[in-house]
Amino acid sequence: MGRCEGRDVDKHAQEVARGERFKFGENWAQFLEALDDERIFEAEDSLKQMLKVENLAGKRFLDIGSGSGLFSLGARRLGAHVHSFDYDPQSVACTAELKSRYFPNDINWTIEQASVLDVEYLNSLGEFDIVYSWGVLHHTGNMWQALENVQGPVMPRGGLLAIAIYDDAGVKSVVWRRIKKLYNDLPQSLKLPFALCIVALREARMLLHSLLALQPQRYIQDWTQYRKSKNRGMSRWYDYIDWIGGYPFEVAKPEEIIAFYKVRGFVLVDSTISPSANNEFVFQKKDNVQP
Repeated sequence: MGRCEGRDVDKHAQEVARGERFKFGENWAQFLEALDDERIFEAEDSLKQMLKVENLAGKRFLDIGSGSGLFSLGARRLGAHVHSFDYDPQSVACTAELKSRYFPNDINWTIEQASVLDVEYLNSLGEFDIVYSWGVLHHTGNMWQALENVQGPVMPRGGLLAIAIYDDAGVKSVVWRRIKKLYNDLPQSLKLPFALCIVALREARMLLHSLLALQPQRYIQDWTQYRKSKNRGMSRWYDYIDWIGGYPFEVAKPEEIIAFYKVRGFVLVDSTISPSANNEFVFQKKDNVQP
């Protein structure tokens, strides 16, 4: 496991105890119980679509904030040499579990515990063809520093940086930040009832919209087809828990992210803008790019 493991485990546990951090790994551990081949194929397809490739044969792939390990697994199945790391020790365990299931003793997939805010650690990893961090950097407690740090391992002259960052929805984002903080401040026995109330309210609103539009089938499809395409093989329920509890929580406008990387020598290759959700960006590292 990781070179930073002992120090980061203690720090992570302290932050959780103070209500400053959601236990993402605990949620991912439950998600793995629902993982099947179809979800894995959908995760692979989402990587191929995002990166505009058919395979990753021979590519070095860095998964920052590997979470459940699903996308590290997808990248490895596509042929990449994968290095995964996460700050949450249970997320590290989930990633290791998937490696054990599908690629036991594989020397081309390494897993460690570390923080993306640890510049020394990142500098020790070398360069990667693809640096991937989907829905992670806004949960670090220092998003702009994390955005700065992830560019370091990107290979010059064509390396890709693929990230997803929560959209800045103004007042709505402020309200959600308070909901997330409240969830993490609650005693464990009240977390699930609180989450169920939030889910029930959101689902009732979505069902009402579908009925008013005379399209009840749309609501049913939202549940039954959730894992498809844009949802990357994920689970609606576990995504809900991740969303309600996901703290720390920061946001950014798409133009802020694009401008941030432009002045650092990156060109925007592709993006998917999803107001009030995760905006996806794929940047390519170029030499001598003028701001």
